[in-house]
Amino acid sequence: MSASPEHLRLIRKLEGIVDLSEADRTALSTLRFTTRSLPADVDLVREGDRPSHCCLVLEGFLCRHQATQEGRRQILSFYIPGDMPDLQSLYLRLNDYSLGTLTPSKVALIGHRAVFDLFDAHPHLKDVFWRDTLIDAAIARRWILNVGRREAYARAAHLLCELYVRHEAVGLTQDRSFELPLTQTELGDALGISTVHANRSLQALRADGLITLKGGILTVEDWHGLVLAGEFDPTYLHLSELGRQRLSGMLPGRPGRLSGRAIDARRA
Repeated sequence: MSASPEHLRLIRKLEGIVDLSEADRTALSTLRFTTRSLPADVDLVREGDRPSHCCLVLEGFLCRHQATQEGRRQILSFYIPGDMPDLQSLYLRLNDYSLGTLTPSKVALIGHRAVFDLFDAHPHLKDVFWRDTLIDAAIARRWILNVGRREAYARAAHLLCELYVRHEAVGLTQDRSFELPLTQTELGDALGISTVHANRSLQALRADGLITLKGGILTVEDWHGLVLAGEFDPTYLHLSELGRQRLSGMLPGRPGRLSGRAIDARRA
């Protein structure tokens, strides 16, 4: 059975974190789902919901988020095509976060029963999805460190390194560029800083020749400099050998030196 483009999104993502057999790929190609197109800035599920399905991102940019009683939002993670943001809903029936779109997006909704049927027929795939969930938790731990202990300049650099690697691993980069359709407010919500501070951090990264950002397209101009600025180590992404091969020699980063402007920005 040949895989549909939607199934291939999932297969390519999982191949980046675990070795899949041909039998695994065939089994994943049978997973049943329905597709749904969503506008920007809507929640697919909300905190307190009891979802009956999992979500596979096919197109667009999604985020997991929570908010204080005063309405101050914290973005907890970003999701790109191939990601399944809410596998934990298979076992945690009450949602403790909201999952929403940042851009017009397309998702595949996979009923919990269909996922459990897949696990029953192919027990090895339960381990594959469990690994994906554990990596999602590893990313969350690194975000806590990033927001809690790094200065704004380093936070932004680290996040951009992560997003570049994740896009590259699933074939969504070209000439060291990828779509980054985030507003500075959304970036600030992810980094735990104000919109003004987010803008200053991006400007400093641009001024140091590490990135360019134009029309929602981010280009990494100096990968190794960006790695150094963000203290980025991709180990927490737990890429498979194939996933690492897809990075075209980008990992690991080589040591370098920060410019005076970068050091000043990190101390700001």
